[in-house]
Amino acid sequence: MPAAVGGHSHRATTKVSHKGFKSRKSTKGQLRDAAKGRIGNERGQRKTPHQQVMSKLDRRNQAKQRQQQKAREHANEASVFAGKDGAPRNVAVIPLCRDTDTAAAIRTSTLTPTSPTPPFRVPVDRFKQKLQYIPLTRDLTACLDAARVADFIVLVLSAEVEVDDLGELILRSVESQGMSTLFTVVQGLNKIEVAKHRLSVVSSLKSYITHFHPEQDKIYSLDSRQECGNLMRSLCSTTPKGVRWRDERSWMLVEDIQFANSGLSPTVLTGVVRGKGLKADRLVQVGDWGTFQVEKITAAPLAARKKRGEETMADDAAAEEELEIPTEDQDAIDDLAPEEAAMDDDDEDMDAATTMTTSKKGVLLDDHHYFSDDDQVVQLHMPKKVPKGTSKYQSAWFIHDEDVSDSGSDLDDFEMQDDESDEEEARPEDGMEGLAGAAMTEVGPSEYAKSVAFIEPNEEEDAMALEAYRKSKRTEAEDDLEFPDEVELHPQVLASERGLKSLRTSPWLEDEDRAYEPEEWQRLLRIPDYQASRIRAAREALVGGVAPGTRVHVYIKGVPAAAEKTYDPSRPVTLFSLLRHEHKRTAVNVLINLSGDAASSIKAKEELIVQYGPRRFVINPLFSQGGTTQNDVHKYCRYLHPGQSAVATFMGPVTWGSVPALFFKRTIPGTTLPPSTSRVIAKLAILTGHPYHIHKKVVTIRYMFFNREDVEWFKAMPLWTRRGRSGYFKEALGTHGYFKATFDGRINPQDSIGMSLYKRVWPRNARPLDGVLLDPAMVQLEEEGDAMDADME
Repeated sequence: MPAAVGGHSHRATTKVSHKGFKSRKSTKGQLRDAAKGRIGNERGQRKTPHQQVMSKLDRRNQAKQRQQQKAREHANEASVFAGKDGAPRNVAVIPLCRDTDTAAAIRTSTLTPTSPTPPFRVPVDRFKQKLQYIPLTRDLTACLDAARVADFIVLVLSAEVEVDDLGELILRSVESQGMSTLFTVVQGLNKIEVAKHRLSVVSSLKSYITHFHPEQDKIYSLDSRQECGNLMRSLCSTTPKGVRWRDERSWMLVEDIQFANSGLSPTVLTGVVRGKGLKADRLVQVGDWGTFQVEKITAAPLAARKKRGEETMADDAAAEEELEIPTEDQDAIDDLAPEEAAMDDDDEDMDAATTMTTSKKGVLLDDHHYFSDDDQVVQLHMPKKVPKGTSKYQSAWFIHDEDVSDSGSDLDDFEMQDDESDEEEARPEDGMEGLAGAAMTEVGPSEYAKSVAFIEPNEEEDAMALEAYRKSKRTEAEDDLEFPDEVELHPQVLASERGLKSLRTSPWLEDEDRAYEPEEWQRLLRIPDYQASRIRAAREALVGGVAPGTRVHVYIKGVPAAAEKTYDPSRPVTLFSLLRHEHKRTAVNVLINLSGDAASSIKAKEELIVQYGPRRFVINPLFSQGGTTQNDVHKYCRYLHPGQSAVATFMGPVTWGSVPALFFKRTIPGTTLPPSTSRVIAKLAILTGHPYHIHKKVVTIRYMFFNREDVEWFKAMPLWTRRGRSGYFKEALGTHGYFKATFDGRINPQDSIGMSLYKRVWPRNARPLDGVLLDPAMVQLEEEGDAMDADME
């Protein structure tokens, strides 16, 4: 048989291997094992058990309910404008360029031939709405006041003139205080003769405005009738987004003012209530005039338009209907607590604080005055021979030397033993004297091989060396960034400072501050729980009062006669109802951010103008570091440098919630923080000295003090060097402020020794702003100068 035939064999028919089962889906256990704890893509899966059991019909019903709820909320927001008696939509027209005319812009967009006078109301019958225009000039104060009560803001740009510095200042200020829905228009586009250049001009203006407001995707041309109609449609149909801090209160754009004829009669303000309900029990803030009480609120409906042939008249009974009168719960006008109550509660504390301050002999370190417990002078005494193991209390009973053996075998030097035990337990960061023993003598063992004798310097040579040392340093303003908080203790001055081992955790003894606090500090409003108080005041404004959309007469009392003299009909007047306690004064904290492109730094206590909420004040703020600390102590900042943030503190009326704040030296944005009278602003003062003699770890230091009394006062303070060494006072030398100090290591001769002192600083009172933010005469002169420069070019 051939080999090929001999090697052939049939397949085994009794051993059949079936194919494995291949399924598209495995079991849950197999999926769990394969995943090994990983979580896959869960997009599209129903997460909650409620969603898993909901049917398709239930999910459709749920989506429909959400849609209906959203529609009801939208209808509720727009209900104040609905109907023939609905509130008008306030439109503030703000010019940003020198050659723009807001009155002409309103006439062009509304097709009204007459010149508008503020406020200018236009009924739009096509959309069944009313628009109330507020034409403005390039006045910063008027633009801010109008933007606070505007539902829509229309910025007017020029096709020929660029936006100057004043226009950009107005734009940034309006944006920072909070604005509602914004529209942008261009005026004079047809003056450009070449038609193809108009598109490039519009594109350039759009690029400029989107730098500040990226949502502005359309710029309307006032020279096109079609785009004017589109603008009118947008103003009538768009629901304004509003401003959060404004909508939490009741506010009103004043349409008419009737000043009091005599000192006792009230002043009547007429307008439409917006926001929350207007209550007679709450105080009202009227422009920059001040805060006043409400005498009563009456209805002031507009004259109804009758049919042809009938006289137009208003219902006198409805016009005089009283809507709201004050009750016993009306807020008082006082902004401070009664002086009698504060005096009775604090007399004993003030006496105790004064006694405590005047009776101490040493600086306050954390919560204790060191070296002030014993009023007697400590006299030096010779070491006493006592048996080994004798305590300090037992050694007092060994009066005579003959009580013990003279051999000395069972005796030891008690003073030496006490010093050695203190040396082992002491730490450099404790900041207490006593770590170093008495002055080294020849018979006693010394830590160092030899000592350096101190020679009293000549007064003339010492004065010349001090003058040369001072000239090597620059001024405080120049050194603040490189050497912050470094000061010099002048001769014959004993600073009332204190020490802290840790700025963030060491306790701050407030009883020591009672002798230096302002007179009205104990009469300020104190808020133990800010969040609960804010929520309670906001919820109280939700119920009651005159309904929004009602035109009313508000009778207020106590308006000064100077308000009538300064009243300008071309500038809008606003009325804001304050929440409960918002007229009371407290320590106000505002987070301030200075832009990195600012020309110069701002020094603390420099006069600024602040606007937060509906009020403006002239302040001298204190700057301190932000954040939260365990002891509520924050470091005082002497300067606010460009690109930095700080907390500005002053005494002013409280404002509930986070409200945008503006600081005017230049426009500096900020945000209000919770007020607190317990927030301690600690001013850090660093006294620096120069090493005079260095012997291992013992250093003789000069130029930190200039008399022995200062050294004795501050001898409990810990010392440190800029290179990280820590030390403590050892002893005073001479009468010129020289002293010895011991450090934890050998220091460099080029190093400087510092000592940190803290002192609480108190905020100053805010004063109401009298006048405008920018002088119109100065603005006009600046514009004329710019125009002359442009003509010369």
